[in-house]
Amino acid sequence: MEDFDQLLVEAEAAHGHLCAGQILGVRMAMLACRRLGIADPRGADRKKLVCFVEIDRCATDAIGLVTGCRLGRRALKFRDWGKMAATFVNLTSGSGLRVVALENSRELARARFPEIDNAGMQQKLAYRELSDAELFREQWVRVELAPEEMPGYKGGRVTCTECGEGVNFGRYENRLQPDGTAGALCRSCAHPELRYWTPMPGDSTPPA
Repeated sequence: MEDFDQLLVEAEAAHGHLCAGQILGVRMAMLACRRLGIADPRGADRKKLVCFVEIDRCATDAIGLVTGCRLGRRALKFRDWGKMAATFVNLTSGSGLRVVALENSRELARARFPEIDNAGMQQKLAYRELSDAELFREQWVRVELAPEEMPGYKGGRVTCTECGEGVNFGRYENRLQPDGTAGALCRSCAHPELRYWTPMPGDSTPPA
């Protein structure tokens, strides 16, 4: 694995700027890889690691960069819990480590650099220097990954009987149709109240 400073340079280039969250993300991922025995996550060990991230902020981009885990490879899993936390799973050993950023890290940053007025700058400097124990809580966990959650899984594809769209990886529900036959419904048709989008009249015509 590249050293800390080199990974920060790469994280800044990939994300567009270097912030405290990026530094935390790089350190979280490096810590987890060390604990799990993943020496080369983007190279020789690239198929050994799966990561669950719990927030869609800057740290997540840094974690993806360090570990090589990507949504498109099905190795990066997003759980929208709003927490600065991530769980890293070594698929070979089955070991899982959840790493959580401690709430008092900002206070520690203020105490470390009281002469600096800018909180963001305080944190960027402090998060480089504070120990892992000062920044993070570590918890060994068990993560049960179903076959359809694994990278490289080749699952069947069904067509939703309501919207006609294809659905992969078992993300559908079987429902009885009005004629009494079973049919597959995608999640947005099975649970329209959970949709993040609302159909517009005319569907294909942009609103005025």
